[in-house]
Amino acid sequence: MGSSWWKVAAVVISLTGSLLPVGADEHDHTYTDGEEVVLWMNTVGPYHNRQETYKYFSLPFCAGIKKTISHYHETLGEALQGVELEFSGLDIKFKEEVMQMTYCNIEMDKAKQDAFVYAIKNHYWYQMYIDDLPIWGIVGESDENGEEHYLWTYKKLEIGYNGNRIVDVNLTSEGKVKLMSNTKIPMSYSVKWKKSDVKFEDRFDKYLDPSFFQHRIHWFSIFNSFMMVIFLVGLVSMILMRTLRKDYARYSKEEEMDDMDRDLGDEYGWKQVHGDVFRPSSHPLIFSSLIGSGCQIFSVSFIVIIVAMVEDLYTERGSMLSTAIFVYAATSPVNGYFGGSLYAKQGGRRWIKQMFIGAFMIPSMVCGTAFFINFIAIYYHASRAIPFGTMVAVCCICFFVILPLNLVGTILGRNLSGQPNFPCRVNAVPRPIPEKKWFMEPAVIVCLGGILPFGSIFIEMYFIFTSFWAYKIYYVYGFMMLVLVILCIVTVCVTIVCTYFLLNAEDYRWQWTSFLSAASTAVYVYMYSFYYYFFKTKMYGLFQTSFYFGYMAVFSTALGIMCGAVGYMGTSAFVRKIYTNVKID
Repeated sequence: MGSSWWKVAAVVISLTGSLLPVGADEHDHTYTDGEEVVLWMNTVGPYHNRQETYKYFSLPFCAGIKKTISHYHETLGEALQGVELEFSGLDIKFKEEVMQMTYCNIEMDKAKQDAFVYAIKNHYWYQMYIDDLPIWGIVGESDENGEEHYLWTYKKLEIGYNGNRIVDVNLTSEGKVKLMSNTKIPMSYSVKWKKSDVKFEDRFDKYLDPSFFQHRIHWFSIFNSFMMVIFLVGLVSMILMRTLRKDYARYSKEEEMDDMDRDLGDEYGWKQVHGDVFRPSSHPLIFSSLIGSGCQIFSVSFIVIIVAMVEDLYTERGSMLSTAIFVYAATSPVNGYFGGSLYAKQGGRRWIKQMFIGAFMIPSMVCGTAFFINFIAIYYHASRAIPFGTMVAVCCICFFVILPLNLVGTILGRNLSGQPNFPCRVNAVPRPIPEKKWFMEPAVIVCLGGILPFGSIFIEMYFIFTSFWAYKIYYVYGFMMLVLVILCIVTVCVTIVCTYFLLNAEDYRWQWTSFLSAASTAVYVYMYSFYYYFFKTKMYGLFQTSFYFGYMAVFSTALGIMCGAVGYMGTSAFVRKIYTNVKID
């Protein structure tokens, strides 16, 4: 429990920033000759299950003789991502070479041998850090028959420096020793320093994979999606402009008829539902909360991608997650503003309840999933188990940052744009909805609405999934921004067309239909995640499987809410525009 509260303090310090002066070390990445360089041991786990990680010393490795260190730090993002930095005990000093030397001995008994054999059979690898640069090594290997198992005992470190900064780290595993019980296995290391021409700003370039992320297929998919956007925008503009022009001409002609001719005439189309089209949606409290949350998710996505384009967030452990949490908390007024104003326009009276639901909809979904997976992680003794102190810190952010800012946004939204200034009067009695063909039913429109938006992003989904679930660092955020813009344009175009056909069939239930037809993109993304799991990965086990499908469900739901909100906002502007331009008695 004490360590948990210590982690709360660490999280608070990491969020607020330390006011104490910091010496030259890995915090500012500058060293003086002979200064201590810390080798952190992070986690160990099966290669095919990237998220199934355990503390390095959960395997019976031995630590070096050095017991004192000068610093330790952990951020909120690190804690949530299961980063477990433990001091290796190896004595490394800046620019001071170390010849091969034994730093400890493993007294191999039957239990330790079984643990190492299990790790080797499951292709366990471990991760270390020097000056925030990651290093990976394999625990051991088996012979061709899989009967004898060997442990790598010699860590050969080669560290490159440029001036007073570390710019490159390489690990070579040597010293293959057969695992046998009742033996003593010496663990050794060496350190070689070499001058490097790599600039400090470019030291992470070796971890990137341009041949994968900038492959011609990636460029082609962006071009393909861009052409789809041009085609869709052109199609929507051409069809709707020509069709609407005919509709306006027909409605103007009807205005010139007398009452008898109009009664005998064949009246049909979207004008007939002008008295119901701005009727409040069913379940306005949930609907407005979803729209507010979707607008906030879009804001977070847009801002985080811009920050990632400007700053290389992949160079700091957990920085992407920490940035996303900070931006999500800071953009809470967006949620309150759009959700609160929409709820007020629809005549909602329980605005405090709406504010609470809007504020906690996404956090409760994420925390609920994390809480469920946490039980499995605790059972597995995995490093992904979120500490109690970190849970307290996240809850404090929700109650003391997100909720008050959401309240501010709700009050502003209700007062600035909460008046129902619709271009048409809403009838007291709802108009009966006529029968229509099966493919014009809202349920069919909802199912088909997400196909084109998914088609515009599914190639990018492959690259994003690979960077998160495999061992690639995603860095082409310019591509991601383009895909986000393309997704929004395609979503708006599709929902406008769907809504036009729905209104033309004299069905005024367009609010939920526009939201759900855009949100159905999430269903296709989640279905694609099944394909990716079974055909693109070699994941196995309860923990990794539940982690994968649990967080893919969260990701897909958040994407669906965002697409739904974007689709609704675009469609709402379209509906308001066409009913403003038509003359209504």
